[in-house]
Amino acid sequence: MTEITVDDAHLPPATRRFILHWGDMGDAWGVNRSVSQIHALLYLSERALTAEEIAAALSMARSNVSNSLKELQGWGLIRRVPVLGDRRDHFEADTDIWSIAAKIVAGRKQRELDPALAALDVCVAEAANDTAMHAVAKERLHAMQEFTRTASSWYAQMSSVPRPKLMALIRLGARIINLLPARKAK
Repeated sequence: MTEITVDDAHLPPATRRFILHWGDMGDAWGVNRSVSQIHALLYLSERALTAEEIAAALSMARSNVSNSLKELQGWGLIRRVPVLGDRRDHFEADTDIWSIAAKIVAGRKQRELDPALAALDVCVAEAANDTAMHAVAKERLHAMQEFTRTASSWYAQMSSVPRPKLMALIRLGARIINLLPARKAK
C-alpha cells in the first residue's frame, strides 16, 4: 500500500488504520469507500485540507476526490471553508460525533426508509383489492408496512429528544425495561 502523506508528513499508524477501517465500514453500509476514507481523513485532520492534499494523502485521483467531496457536502458531513491568502477550496469535517450520527441516520432514513415505506404503502393498497393474492402474503406485506411505519415514527420521536436525555436513554440500555409498567400474566 502507498504511504498516506499530507504535506510530506507521514500520518501516524492509528490515523492510517482509522482511515482504512472507516472506508471498510462505509463500504459495508453501501457508501463508496473513497467517500468514507476522505471523511475519515478530514475528521481527524487538525486543519482544513485542499482537494489536492486529500488526493495526495489517500493516493486517489483528483476527479474521485472532487466527486466524493460533493457527496460528503450533500450529506452535510463536511463544509468548504475559506483560508486567508489561498484561492483554493479547503474542506473540513463536522467533528461533533452526535451531529455526524444524526446526519447519517437522517440521510439513510430519507434515502432508504422513506422510499421503502412509500413502496409498501402502494403494495398494501394494491394487494387489498387483488383477489389473486393469498391472504398470507397480504398479511406479511401489512406487517412489514407497520414495522417500517413504526421505525419511521420512532426515528421522528428520537430525533427531537435533547442530546443529554438521548444519551441517558442510550446508557440505560436494556435496563430501560425496568422503567416500563409491569404487565399482568395472562
